[in-house]
Amino acid sequence: MTLCSQVTLAVLWAFSPLSGQAAPTYVDGLRLKAQGKPNIVFILADDLGYGDLGCYGQKKIKTPNLDRLAAEGMRFTQCYAGSTVCAPSRAVLMTGLHTGHARIRGNAKVPLEPGDVTVAEVLQRVGYATCALGKWGLGDAGTSGHPNRQGFAEWYGFLDQTLAHNYYPESLWRNERERPLARNANGQNGEYAHDAFTTAALNFLRVNAPRPFFLYLAYTIPHANNELGQKTGNGMEVPSQDAYAQEKWPEPEKNKAAMISRLDHDVGKLLDRLKELKLDESTVVFFSSDNGPHKEGGVDPKFFESSGPLRGIKRDLYEGGIRVPMIVRWPGRVPAGAVSDQMFAFWDFLPTAAELAGTMPPEKLDGISVLPTLLGRKQTNQHEHLYWEFHEKGFHQAVRKGDWKAVRHGSQGSLELYNLKTDLAEKENVAATNPEIVAKIEAYLATARTESKDWPIKDLTDEKPKPQ
Repeated sequence: MTLCSQVTLAVLWAFSPLSGQAAPTYVDGLRLKAQGKPNIVFILADDLGYGDLGCYGQKKIKTPNLDRLAAEGMRFTQCYAGSTVCAPSRAVLMTGLHTGHARIRGNAKVPLEPGDVTVAEVLQRVGYATCALGKWGLGDAGTSGHPNRQGFAEWYGFLDQTLAHNYYPESLWRNERERPLARNANGQNGEYAHDAFTTAALNFLRVNAPRPFFLYLAYTIPHANNELGQKTGNGMEVPSQDAYAQEKWPEPEKNKAAMISRLDHDVGKLLDRLKELKLDESTVVFFSSDNGPHKEGGVDPKFFESSGPLRGIKRDLYEGGIRVPMIVRWPGRVPAGAVSDQMFAFWDFLPTAAELAGTMPPEKLDGISVLPTLLGRKQTNQHEHLYWEFHEKGFHQAVRKGDWKAVRHGSQGSLELYNLKTDLAEKENVAATNPEIVAKIEAYLATARTESKDWPIKDLTDEKPKPQ
């Protein structure tokens, strides 16, 4: 099978299947997937808050397609991102290791190494066509962290997470070559990067319909163009404000709403393409966000209540910084309209995807498979602890243990303790009245992380928790 015609350099690409895959079998005109392996699509938004979707309580921004996805699938109320900023969160998603063990624990330019095993490599080994689109952030050109060297046969997008701030780039990376976008040359705004990723995703689905595939679609919406925001006060870069132009809202907020609705619209396109290709019942679709909502680009996350009932935003280890939407749809297998309070952390995706594909995940992961929950069955394996660490403006840690949530600022700081069952907004620090819980979490923290040359513990002695 060959590549289809390229209509523009922006990515009207069709992706070639991997070599060595057995030809699909057809019976009465119906394609039978090899060994019944389902397709896996993971759509990742960028800086989308827990409260930014209608199905999670949003009142102002219209998200009918994502709401439909939730109505046709399972919506998780306790899903946790890998980190509170992008690169480590994505590293956790790809490798099944939390930030106490992952190679990448912050936004510095540290690439994945050859010994790191990604979900794409696991799936590729059992015959999946693999493709990553959008924002990578786990290794630049020429490094071992490049997506083509981490299990993705096809790649198109931004390698560098900082360059991904720009929605009208002059070039994007197509596999290991940088490709110009002619309509964005010399400062023109002719090709919106998000739209290019949607076009590429639709083409990938069409070309790879005859075989099992894994599509990782890492959109950049609704991240701000921080640099544009510093110049103009409005870094929420979008071609049109759509239905929000007449609202009496600040311009950045109109643009943010339009960005999220554009994301929603394109998720609808992907769902329609799956239906058109008769892939609905053989495709598991995951949708989530890499961390909580941002306050860059002129927006105030309080305007849309983007964190919902949660405390904190991006760069916080309180719930608003790390608890994110998660919707999973698999018609006929995942119960429609289900709402689950099962804890689902990004490091659970790799073992879940491996079980979906009928293969074993790497050893010594931090994640567990949540496939039983997805299928409406009893989840017998559970996390005893969830762990995060964050390395900006000092060293910060957080732990979830049952209903208890602990946060510490500085390696020697006192633990804050919250009971999420009764205090979801983390308003009341109950560490003083629960010394036995604090002691158990302290004991866990003593072994929760491995040392890293790239992420040593560095404290700021005058650091104080940020006001909320």
